[in-house]
Amino acid sequence: MQTHAYVAIVTLAALLVYFWMVMGVGAARRKSGIDAPTMTGDPVLERAVRIQANTLEWLPAFLPSLWLCHFFWQPQDQSGIIVAVIGVVWIVGRILYALGYAKDPARRELGFMVQLAATAILLFGALGKAIAVLITG
Repeated sequence: MQTHAYVAIVTLAALLVYFWMVMGVGAARRKSGIDAPTMTGDPVLERAVRIQANTLEWLPAFLPSLWLCHFFWQPQDQSGIIVAVIGVVWIVGRILYALGYAKDPARRELGFMVQLAATAILLFGALGKAIAVLITG
């Protein structure tokens, strides 16, 4: 089975979620009447900008970790599916983060912790396997 497709679909879904967040900034700008480049002046816009920016800040940690974890573990049975599921957990975490933060910044913690855990599993899973490959030759 071509397990790369699962990880590719998760990658594209993560980018679609990010695109949704970018569109949220545009919608908040229209609603508030605040044009670019101004980033402040309306709490809804400021939260939308932070939701989008924080997700952008996490993508460079998440995406390479996702693919490297898949790369190093893919010879194992079903690892592409397992890695993809962890990627879906990251996406769910980012959505929870966005929805919580949009309502009240204090409600962003659950989503943040979910995506942090998923990223850590992928990052340390990839790193651990890479080190094991080096040690065992």
